[in-house]
Amino acid sequence: MIKKIILCLCLLMGGMAAQAQCGAENTAIKPGETLSYRLKFNWKFIWVNVGWAKMTVNTTTYKGQPCLQTDLLSFTKPSIDKFFKMRDTLTCITTEKLEPLYFRKGAEEGKRYTVDEVNFSYRNGKCIVDQQRSVNRGTPDKHHDEMPVCVYDMLSILLQARSYDPTDYRPGQKILFSMATGRAIEKQTLIYRRKENYEAENGVTYRCLVFSLVEYTKENKEKEVITFYITDDLNHLPVRLDMYLNFGSAKAFLSDIKGNRYPLTSIVKTK
Repeated sequence: MIKKIILCLCLLMGGMAAQAQCGAENTAIKPGETLSYRLKFNWKFIWVNVGWAKMTVNTTTYKGQPCLQTDLLSFTKPSIDKFFKMRDTLTCITTEKLEPLYFRKGAEEGKRYTVDEVNFSYRNGKCIVDQQRSVNRGTPDKHHDEMPVCVYDMLSILLQARSYDPTDYRPGQKILFSMATGRAIEKQTLIYRRKENYEAENGVTYRCLVFSLVEYTKENKEKEVITFYITDDLNHLPVRLDMYLNFGSAKAFLSDIKGNRYPLTSIVKTK
């Protein structure tokens, strides 16, 4: 469940071309940006506030070079912990050109605690990925891959995708990319759906780009996993996320924005 919540915050839009150095010009994000979200679950036909998520981007130094560090924290309210406790901390470090260098996810979900770590390097036109997962502080399960295409983690894909220009996207267009999960490298599929105005709970209406993350059944039929709404401006901020889970539905709503690089020109109406 929480994997899908975090994934939908990070899989926005953009297919990454295969290249030796998997960087891109950062045109959307400036250090100091902070995005806060409110999480809701559907409980017996009632939407219940269950927790929060916060994502920040700041400058750092990694192995002697100036870099960007992105952190995503998500957690349930104490009153919800007795039903399902969630304390997740994600960190990624990229170069200033947004090439992924390091990723870590520590996830306390119920009685299960997992740690995923991924190290990226680049050699001879390949993306070298060393990743591992440990469960309940057990022995890490390690994997080494050398890929002829760019590979990203849950957060570095966000940083790159937000700088891409969706002007030429057409409804039904599929966007494919590779992502390291801690255990494997998986192919992900996004589909651009449409433009739509979305009225947030605070009465602000945004012009949005609507995307879907899909899975495929054995019959090769599409199964909607997440629908999400991205501001149609240069910031490309995710403002709403609808998640279709095995036991029900969940939603995430952007509740606060600080340090955005550009004016929110996607706002079409305020309360």
